[in-house]
Amino acid sequence: MGISGSGKTTIATQLTETLGWVFAEADDFHPPANIEKMTAGTALTDEDRWPWLESMRTWLTEQAQAGRSTVVTCSALRRSYRDVLTQAEGRVDFVHLLGDTDLILERMKTRSGHFMPESLLPSQISTLEPLGPDEQGVMIENTGTPHDVVSRVIDQLGLRAG
Repeated sequence: MGISGSGKTTIATQLTETLGWVFAEADDFHPPANIEKMTAGTALTDEDRWPWLESMRTWLTEQAQAGRSTVVTCSALRRSYRDVLTQAEGRVDFVHLLGDTDLILERMKTRSGHFMPESLLPSQISTLEPLGPDEQGVMIENTGTPHDVVSRVIDQLGLRAG
């Protein structure tokens, strides 16, 4: 979890490869109307997000019922959004990726093929509710190589391949 440009996809991809788990990109669960809004520079409302979050929760439950462990990238900016995801069957841990705002903005400017414009970064920052101490997960600085970050995630959450 984390704001756009925080490295969610990079870290999740490497984590998935390391653990041999199933991967999903939360952006793929957005209905076309949400993508159109964000592409136009309009921040999503909670009403826009609920069906998106519920779709991810359903997918997580289906994967857990099939005995598969998963990694999903999702901004999950608010506690109420994370609460929807934790209703999925199975264990749900959050990895809140933290990073320097200037570095994140630079990443957003240089990436290609993503619909989230950097103009929406301030709205993401103002919406973000950091992972709370009573939530299942860890806060990780996205510093060093992706391998370093993934190693810290695995160690801090006690994860295993399979």
